[in-house]
Amino acid sequence: MSNSSTPSVAAGWYPDPAGSARSRWWDGTQWTEHYYDPATGVPVAQLKAPEGTKVYNVWIWLVVFLPYITLPFLFLIDFSGMFSNLDPSDPSGVMRAELQIFTSPGYVLLVVGGWIAFAGVVLSAYRDWRTLQAAGVPRPFHWAWSFLNPVYAIGRAVVTKRRTGHGSAVLWATIGMIVLSFVISTVWASMLMVNMMQQLSTYSTLYN
Repeated sequence: MSNSSTPSVAAGWYPDPAGSARSRWWDGTQWTEHYYDPATGVPVAQLKAPEGTKVYNVWIWLVVFLPYITLPFLFLIDFSGMFSNLDPSDPSGVMRAELQIFTSPGYVLLVVGGWIAFAGVVLSAYRDWRTLQAAGVPRPFHWAWSFLNPVYAIGRAVVTKRRTGHGSAVLWATIGMIVLSFVISTVWASMLMVNMMQQLSTYSTLYN
């Protein structure tokens, strides 16, 4: 059955043309989104939110952006200090240099900020999940997936799109932030390698 070739077919329950085990309602001119399970005779609830349901809120944007607020702290870590005071005659010199990095303000901010951001993402995902439920979105993507960043934001965007017809902006924003973080990390790694090569060159000149 189709909209154009068989408009005279009577309305009723027919096998789902998508191939599922359910039956689907043909209204006489087109397939609707109403289904039922022929094995039990029980209609299948239509997972659609009320018309005009709001799918964007402050919580989901916190989920999207919070994981990346610590990226600038990468540039505060002074790896050059590992080599500037390194004395080859001192066996404990490398250990002290590494300790200097791990206790540097940039590294501490990166680690502590990362844990705070992670907790914020989980809390925001829970609040977003509850907000969607209160708005009438049936079975929204579960907040527990926020422990596997960025799974929650992506899954939430896909499921919300199916339920309401909206929500794709979250997906594109998440992808954009992943790409941006990759670019920033690549720039940082390149700067780090150049700096380390310069320090090693200076170190080699001084002690050879």
